[in-house]
Amino acid sequence: MPVTVRLRGLDLRTVSFTSMPLEPLLPLFHRLNREHFDGALVKGTQPLVAVRWSDGRMRRTAGMYRRGPGVAPPLGREIVLSRPLLDPLPRSAMESTLCHEMIHAWVDLVLRVQESHGPQFRARMALINRSQSGFEVSIRHRFPVPATPARWMAVCPLCGRQAPYRRRVRHAACRPCCDRHHGGQWHASCLLRFEPIALAVPAASSGRSRDSDA
Repeated sequence: MPVTVRLRGLDLRTVSFTSMPLEPLLPLFHRLNREHFDGALVKGTQPLVAVRWSDGRMRRTAGMYRRGPGVAPPLGREIVLSRPLLDPLPRSAMESTLCHEMIHAWVDLVLRVQESHGPQFRARMALINRSQSGFEVSIRHRFPVPATPARWMAVCPLCGRQAPYRRRVRHAACRPCCDRHHGGQWHASCLLRFEPIALAVPAASSGRSRDSDA
């Protein structure tokens, strides 16, 4: 699940950081578990969820909690933090990211509630933010991520509007044409045609499309 964190009083767009060696995550996990989850994410001395750094492939998501067959055997669930995204940032970024994912694990494994950023998540997030001032957990992270150039140009077959996409999106349709011709309902006649960006003819202006990834 995508992480959501913000550092208090720090504009990451204007600050540069020196990369430091990656810190082991388990000691921090145990501390956060004691301080903010009443020890509920550990059984005896063993965490209920595996915790690790990514292998370098997570470049836009700061962290995730996931579970399922084949995930971190034999536990079947794990928290993964992004090595490329968090390595250059202050330690508080790692703390808030890990804490965010631990809330997901707590809602799932302790409360046994199926939700993403629902009321249980938000209540625990607010409690943690009130209880300390070192970091702040939020719904959307503001960490700098490398820009990914658009690879596709989506073209509406009806009105000719164009919009850049990073990837092709199945069943994406032109919103203005759906609104104009079909009362705002999705319709196959408005399906966008995806062309490789090098072959597309640039448009003077582009319109928003349904399910846009731009």
